Amino acid sequence: MCIDYVYSVPNIAREGETVSSLGVTQFPGGKGLNQSISAALAGVTVHHHGSIGTDGELLRSALKEAGVDVGGVLVSEGDSGRAFIQVDGLGRNAIVIDGGANRLVTAEQVKIAFNGMGPADWLLLQNEINDLDEVIRGGDELGLKIALNLAPVDKRIKDYPLDLLKLLIVNQVEGQAVADCNEKGLALAESISKLLPTTSILLTEGKNGSILIDCENRLRVETGSFGVDVVDETAAGDAFVGYFMAGLVSAREPGLVLKEASAAGALAVSRHGAASSIPKRVDVDALLGEQSISQEIRAL
Repeated sequence: MCIDYVYSVPNIAREGETVSSLGVTQFPGGKGLNQSISAALAGVTVHHHGSIGTDGELLRSALKEAGVDVGGVLVSEGDSGRAFIQVDGLGRNAIVIDGGANRLVTAEQVKIAFNGMGPADWLLLQNEINDLDEVIRGGDELGLKIALNLAPVDKRIKDYPLDLLKLLIVNQVEGQAVADCNEKGLALAESISKLLPTTSILLTEGKNGSILIDCENRLRVETGSFGVDVVDETAAGDAFVGYFMAGLVSAREPGLVLKEASAAGALAVSRHGAASSIPKRVDVDALLGEQSISQEIRAL
């Protein structure tokens, strides 16, 4: 959970360059918060667990307003997580994150979260909290279905027991870090799958769509993207992930779930902000009715 400071800039600053902001706005954000809100707006029950600082009431309020259970959101000393985001005129972004309270999650908090879960539940994680390797192992011992969005990628991933995951969600950069290669697209997704043969792999590729290698249903699904005017790419991936997870929880057909997730991500890039850009179910359904996208489904 992060307080996002979004700076509109004529161009994203390069090394050694100073750029004057055209304006700044503040939004609730953070990958976990965004994805919880997205899944809740998609129509499933979501319990969020994590830490905010004494300055983070707007983060708790944003979750609650979207229908997320916030009983597991606790206040730590110090500041909440913060993100400093540059967005240029084409909607592209560059982000610097200060972990803040997100890196102060305690073992007791994890225990509380686990106490409310059972084998039928999904545990959705992101790489913005501390001790993630221990959380994954603890969830596996309880028989939970664990999904990890490995973002942002960093050197800690080498210590993560990724083979315990039921689902790994990555973009190209994150996927290349996992597979230790420079491959792209289907070749990259297949390389990751060979490393983690019992884990389903979801590779998101922005305007190029997504690729799902579904171990459980023995399917490979390649899906295109919707055509929209790009305003701000912030939280587009989170909107995608939340709607995708909601589809898994609801046991919907994988091809349909990917189309819904793609629609959610597309709508998010057409709006400013992070959590505030995540669409409601009615808007996703409307886009699905207005546009069609390519999709290829093959048996593994």
